[in-house]
Amino acid sequence: MTAVGGRDSADAGAAGCANPLEALSLEQLRRRRSMKWRAHPPDVLPLWVAEMDVPLAPPVAQALHEAIDAGDTGYPAGTEFAESLADFASRRWKWDGVAVDRTAVIPDVMMGAVQVLRLITGPGDPVIVNSPVYAPFYAFIAHDDRRIVEAPLGQDLRISLDTLQETFRRTRERSGAKGKIAYLLSSPHNPTGTVHTAQELTAVAELARRYGIRVVADEIHAPLVLPGAEFTPYLSLPGAEDAFSLMSATKGWNLAGIKAALTVAGPEAAADLRRLPEEVSHGASFLGVIAHTAAYRHGEEWLDALLAGLDANRALLGRLLARHLPGIGYARPQGTYLAWLDCRSLGLAPEEGSTDLAVVTDLSGPAKLFLEDARVALSSGHIFGTGGAGHVRLNFATSRSVLTEAVTRMGRAAADHSRRL
Repeated sequence: MTAVGGRDSADAGAAGCANPLEALSLEQLRRRRSMKWRAHPPDVLPLWVAEMDVPLAPPVAQALHEAIDAGDTGYPAGTEFAESLADFASRRWKWDGVAVDRTAVIPDVMMGAVQVLRLITGPGDPVIVNSPVYAPFYAFIAHDDRRIVEAPLGQDLRISLDTLQETFRRTRERSGAKGKIAYLLSSPHNPTGTVHTAQELTAVAELARRYGIRVVADEIHAPLVLPGAEFTPYLSLPGAEDAFSLMSATKGWNLAGIKAALTVAGPEAAADLRRLPEEVSHGASFLGVIAHTAAYRHGEEWLDALLAGLDANRALLGRLLARHLPGIGYARPQGTYLAWLDCRSLGLAPEEGSTDLAVVTDLSGPAKLFLEDARVALSSGHIFGTGGAGHVRLNFATSRSVLTEAVTRMGRAAADHSRRL
């Protein structure tokens, strides 16, 4: 774990665009009806689920208003969505590997993961994940009758190539030469905010090739890489030709309630993608396709302003933790807007709970303490699998005032708890 703290970045967004994280008051946010703001009583500050406290990016709002005003609310058609992603990837990541004829529209990234895993594995087959990892990986995989195999992250919260290789080797040995095995990769990694390097991912691709394991990369947080790190599309690497990527504007532009995403197949996975049932693409909302396309095509200035605000909040969070919770381990995230906090120093009882999707709000250990005593809602670490117990995930995509109040409350609750010990 790194020490808390860090240098602040500019308060204003890029290119003169205002910081979206400072656009809405707490009163305005409490009028929202989404899960983040309705799951807890109004005295709770919700920093748990991955929704941002921002207004819609103006280009996205304009595109939706135009569609509504025109009554353009029918079925999706055409390839504009895939073309917009291809153009965005070329501009943003200098990657020209999004071939429109190797893409498919999907309802959202997790439903896409399920559908792709159905193409390349069968019931009972193993799916490898790097724990602690996004909790719905466990639920969706298990509900589809696949078997989770964990390859835990290293102590530095990065992919341990030695652990991954041993997990690949052992799983291949147990599955036999012809057994089907998949590896569901979170990139950037949720909940730690780790951005995998090109070198790390190249090594992953080489290992996957060596052991005959198909990679499915959840790259939903790809637009949210903060200063100091660089996103590498998994399909851009040698050895990833038979892999899949799952991409969406959902996280970068806060569009979780406007469903749409894309799966992108590597050249050697194109035949698999053609077996995707046609009805899968019908699950995406046409308004979602419109919104995501507008985000990729016209939302970069807004995204840059958001990233500047997130960078400033990342530094602010470090300072607040150093002041109010100095015993908490803070691994400074390189991407996403999620912070992974090691609260084991609080000396709470071991956590128990489920990683089932139905209980992702299940609270234990430090998350329970902070909710009950500080009235701050965080995600409980145990739902992220092995390595998550004693941790919490904090969403810092909010205003400076909300973030400051939340960590201040958490500090008081931790101090009161220590006095009771």
